[in-house]
Amino acid sequence: MYDPVIKACSHVLIHTPSFVRYGSKPSREIDDSTTPVLPAIETHLRSFEEAVEYPPNQVFIGNLHPDRLNGIEQPWYRHPVEDASRYGAYGEIMPEEEFLGLMKLADDFDLMWIEKESAPMIKKSLQAHPFWNNSDLGKIDAAVEMARIHDKIENQGSLPLYCHGRIVGCMHRHHEKDDALKAQVLMENLMAKASGALALTHLLKKSDIRADEIDLLLNCSEEAVGDRYNRGGGGLAKAIGEMCGCVSATGCDIKAFCVGPIYALVHAAGLVKSGLFNKVVVVGGGSMAKLGMKFKGHLAKGMPILEDVLGGLAFLVTGDDGESPSIRMDSIGKHDIGSGSSQQNIMESLVLKPLDRMGKKITDVDRYAVELQNPEVTVPAGSGNVPLTNYRMIGALAVLRREMNREGIDRFVLEHGMPGFSPTQGHIPAAVPFLGHAIDAIKRGEMNNAMFVARGSLFLGRMTQLSDGLSFLIEKNPGRKAPN
Repeated sequence: MYDPVIKACSHVLIHTPSFVRYGSKPSREIDDSTTPVLPAIETHLRSFEEAVEYPPNQVFIGNLHPDRLNGIEQPWYRHPVEDASRYGAYGEIMPEEEFLGLMKLADDFDLMWIEKESAPMIKKSLQAHPFWNNSDLGKIDAAVEMARIHDKIENQGSLPLYCHGRIVGCMHRHHEKDDALKAQVLMENLMAKASGALALTHLLKKSDIRADEIDLLLNCSEEAVGDRYNRGGGGLAKAIGEMCGCVSATGCDIKAFCVGPIYALVHAAGLVKSGLFNKVVVVGGGSMAKLGMKFKGHLAKGMPILEDVLGGLAFLVTGDDGESPSIRMDSIGKHDIGSGSSQQNIMESLVLKPLDRMGKKITDVDRYAVELQNPEVTVPAGSGNVPLTNYRMIGALAVLRREMNREGIDRFVLEHGMPGFSPTQGHIPAAVPFLGHAIDAIKRGEMNNAMFVARGSLFLGRMTQLSDGLSFLIEKNPGRKAPN
């Protein structure tokens, strides 16, 4: 059998400024601080138009190539893209009021109430969307009076939902004593489900296949769905598939911290290669916990809070179709338990070993996609330019292997790397936001291949000091099509 292909992908963003207060870092600072943190956050939030015009966001949805960022003066937020569209080649940037309606459509347990006077605005905004203009929006119509919402917030542990500076609803807890079912956790899960469904819907439209043709769904989000007996057990893949009409699919969740999307894609490729499944979708929704994660650095620099968007991704992996880029099954790089956690050891495991196996040099790879965090988010908070550091490390390995001179590292970074452009959503920046750009460039004959390298922080689980990592390479389809 020939190697599987990535047939289509979608990348979406959802602008959620009113939810920044519920991100893990902002919510802790708001609760613990003796200074008025929330007003400072609110005065540094962007409008939807500003989020759409922001150059890295336009790269994410496919309206700009990552290389275009090299020609835009920084800070990028001061140089908006003229005539920017919310819709792009790979997805869209959805405004908050539409997403609130989508969250309610995803709500199967009446966890979320919408306030009666706000319901028409939310419903009208979602009806204007090309995907949901003919949907049954009855859940939004089942709105409640503001007095009942205030009672839930003040007396029963519900959290207020805001939009444009006013309360438009609330999110309930689903058990009085179970922290895994408190309002904040359920809101995190519901947002991951709704944003994943948005990404999957775009994928189905882009690939022009029916939802009932999908065999398997693999969710790679970072939520922890479960109750006190099964904390974080998972199950969002089928929930997303149900919402999108994938009635012939089963599904499960792949958990691997920031490496989740790469693990899920490798699983998908292996299952398709084996013949167990024909059409596998990898889908990942956004992480509410990561909203506003670096906000203190942004406030200190007098800049807008750029972590105001959720990310969503979806990819369709199938058998060879004769045209889509192939995932080379001999290219899988893995960071073994015994490899050690130094940066050089990790890169040797993820880059050098698979390239040696394929008989390729470092410079034979047209583009490397690494952790693509937007440096405009991370640098002001003291976290450095993550993509640049990784590219320079790969370039240094090429120097050690005498593939080029040390003076060539900067040119290597420019030609084989790219500026970071992804929101810091944990799993979302894990190399794969470049997949859409890579697939299109390979199909156009502008590139022959691209390598995707992601690393994860297993020590975040407080169970091991180990790091993690996985990689794979896609390349131009040779035009052979396996028989059905």
